[in-house]
Order: sequence, then C-alpha cells, then structure tokens
Amino acid sequence: MTVQSFTVIRDEPVPIETPPDVAPVRKFARTSTNDLMAIKFEPLKVIVEDYVYEGFTILAGRQKLGKTWLAIDWAVSVATGGCAMGSIPCKAGDVLYIDLENGPRRMQSRIANLFPDQCARQDLNRLHWMTSAPNQIAALLEVLDAWRQSVADPKLVVIDVLQRIKPAGNPGRNAYENDYSTWAPLQEWATRHRIAVLGLHHTRKGGAEDPLESLSGSNGLSACADTTIVLDSNQNGKTLYVRGRDVIERETAITFLGNQWTILGEAAEVRRSDERAVIVEALRDNRQPMTPSELADVLGKQSNNVKQLLFKMAKTVPPEVYRVKKGLYSLEPLSPDNPDNRDNRAEADNE
Repeated sequence: MTVQSFTVIRDEPVPIETPPDVAPVRKFARTSTNDLMAIKFEPLKVIVEDYVYEGFTILAGRQKLGKTWLAIDWAVSVATGGCAMGSIPCKAGDVLYIDLENGPRRMQSRIANLFPDQCARQDLNRLHWMTSAPNQIAALLEVLDAWRQSVADPKLVVIDVLQRIKPAGNPGRNAYENDYSTWAPLQEWATRHRIAVLGLHHTRKGGAEDPLESLSGSNGLSACADTTIVLDSNQNGKTLYVRGRDVIERETAITFLGNQWTILGEAAEVRRSDERAVIVEALRDNRQPMTPSELADVLGKQSNNVKQLLFKMAKTVPPEVYRVKKGLYSLEPLSPDNPDNRDNRAEADNE
C-alpha cells in the first residue's frame, strides 16, 4: 500500500516566533507637522529675564572675577522678588544655593555685606543653602527632587561650582562624550520640572575668539546646556555674554561696585559712549583743535577709526565736537565761517 503525503495550506497567517537572540524592534512615536503646530506650549518660565530661564544654564568666568557675587545677586533677587543687577524685576520663588567652595561663615559674611543694615534686610527665608552634595548625578538628582517637593514654588538651583560634583569620566569615552553624558541628566531634570539650574564654571586662561570656546574642558558642557553665560573683563570693561537655544544672543556691559553688579547697557553702545568720552577728554586737555591722526596717537587707536567716530560726533544734534577747518576738530565752533558744521560731510568726502 502506497502512503501519500499532503501539504496543508492555511488561510490564516502563521505567527513567526522571534528567535530569542534577536531584540524586538523599538517603536518611536511620530507627530505630523500639523499636529505639532496645533500644540499649545506654555511660555518658558522666566527666572532672570534675558539671562536665566527654566532649564540648565552655565555661568562661566575666570577665578576671582565675581561669578559667585553675581549668582548670589540672582539668587537673592528671585528669593525676595527683587531686582537682579539693580534693574531686572524677578518673580519671587524658592531658591537652593549649593555652595561647595565656601563655608557658612563666608556665606553669612556675603549676605551681611549685601545688607549691612540688619533692620532693612529683606526676608530671605526662601533662599536655602547647602555646603555639600553627592558627586554622582543620580544621587544629586534625588537631593534636588527632595528639595523640589519640600517647597511651595521651586524656581532656581545654583551649583557653585560644577567641578566639585563632576564624577570621574569613563575611560572608554572621549572628553566631549563624558561631559555631555554627565550633565545631560541634570538638564533633563531641570527641563522636566521647569526649574532653572545655574551651574558655575571656570574659563580657561587666554580666552578664545568665541566666548563659548573659552569654557574650561570640552565643548560637551556648553553643548548640553540650554544657555551659556560668560562673565569677562578686558580693556573695554566687564561684560556678560549670553547665548542659548531660547534666548536672544546679547552682550551686556556691567560694573561691580560695593559687592553688587549693575547693568550699564548694551555693550556696543557703552563702548561707543566710552570712546566718545575719551575723545572729548583728549580735546579738552589739549585746548587746541586736533587732527584725527593726533588724537589716534594720543589715544593709541587706529587713525581711520578715530576719523570715522569724529565725523559721527560732529553730526549729532547738538554736535559733540566741531569741525573748525579741514582735518581739525575742537570742542568749540571756533570758525565763524562754519559754526554749525553744515559742510562737514562734503569736506569729509573730499579728504
């Protein structure tokens, strides 16, 4: 007897089992542009307008330049609902300042210097201090979360300085990878809870043409941060440079007097004003009309730059300087033939 074999064809699909050594395919959510544009996002939470918002912010600068005083200014302003740097109103909220370089005695001294009149001292109950913290980010986030849940309106955490809580890097990664992976969880925590985390950091000696390149270490830190602020000082004075994902890039001239930082204005405008003031002072000291070249020699500046600035100063209303004759400038309209500088532009064009 012959035995015949048959193949059974099924109408329904036969499930295929995934081999145990093959990982399942991960699925990622996707959103259409139309759905994305229909989402109503809350505006960024402002902590110090134009400078500090929710998320991870770096405040970097050279040692002994005043980073801590600036961070304390912001912390006190937020905790009391005061004005940061003398002019930026802040909404009151709870602040945690993790000071890893100074003890309670120095912290007390700094607050006393800011408010020498004890009777006039504002209520600082919403500003809390810590002098130690874990150097493992996971453990630090547990501490921060405990603080967040213990206060009514957590707004700002200051870490002074980041280097004190930075763990040892993974030898299998480069410096950029180590820095980015170290600070990414802190940035994610700040974003998720809509709290500003301000980390103080140092800049390297010699600086850099791009302020963000001046940060000590790799670029992984600035790449991870939502905003980077660089406090700098040079022959033009002290400036605060800001660049970030959600802020307008700006450079502000500031001054430090009586342990307090004060905004002077937009850095380029302040520099122009300072340059004009120096020219006026040089003309006043000389008591005689001077040429752009003579002023450039006295001031140690480029002759062409001085010439252009003098031209602009002579065109203001009223004039800051007077062109008394071709190539000569004075603080007084000495020439009766040209008392109001009407012909300055034509003469300048002919030079």
